[in-house]
Amino acid sequence: MTDLVLWAAHQVGAAVVAERPLVGGLTSSMRVLSHADGTETVLRVIDREPWLTHRAALATREHETQLGLVGSGVPAPRSLALDARAGAHLMTLLPGVADASRTGAESLRALAATLASIHEVRPAAWPRGYQSWAWEAKHVVPSWAQRPGAWSAAFKLLRGEPPSHEPTFLHRDFGPHNVLWTGTSVTGVVDWVETSTGPAWLDVAHAGTNLAVRADLAAADAFSAAYTALTGRPAVGYWEVMDVVGFLPPPGRPAFFTAPAELRRLEERLVAALARA
Repeated sequence: MTDLVLWAAHQVGAAVVAERPLVGGLTSSMRVLSHADGTETVLRVIDREPWLTHRAALATREHETQLGLVGSGVPAPRSLALDARAGAHLMTLLPGVADASRTGAESLRALAATLASIHEVRPAAWPRGYQSWAWEAKHVVPSWAQRPGAWSAAFKLLRGEPPSHEPTFLHRDFGPHNVLWTGTSVTGVVDWVETSTGPAWLDVAHAGTNLAVRADLAAADAFSAAYTALTGRPAVGYWEVMDVVGFLPPPGRPAFFTAPAELRRLEERLVAALARA
């Protein structure tokens, strides 16, 4: 990391006089760098598997996406420099803090409006097509399941053809964990390494699953309803099922959620999604 801090200082043209860690990322080490000229930057280094193997592509995608979002109105960081081989990306520091506990009606409407603005982006160069995170190796009924038949039905559904969709610019990991707040306003959306082109409801589904597991189904449904009210796009259960199954751990890897209450809410989200599929 020391060499990359020196690299960051060279890119900014001002020495790094202090640094502090940012917490919360699964893929990377994140540090806020304070420079001698008074500016602050964020240095992201992708250093954890299974993302480490793909660090050059992931860091490059985030760098290119942030450059493309300049002037879009989406509150994304601005890319300053990239060392793709090291999986290192230097960007501006946005104001605000992540707060996954914001599930009140006003906050959910603000989240929905932010996602709708992302989906309105028409980039000069469209990113790669979306990838399903519910790959077939995950199609194993979890040992903790209370409704094993629901999981079997989900796997069967996903073996079929996905519904047609309008190609849309996606964040692809949108949710309360990647949104920054200042007061009651959204002041940042971070983590653009998975940006894709695909069905808008896949982004809605991912945010909804996160809300359902972290809070409850009511928060997920209120968020989805707010998004539909803003955009006119109806819920598509197939993408919600795909997203829930995507949260199952790959073989041999630790689970994303482990608390019994979280697992119960994940299964409840699946049952509700199947009813809409």
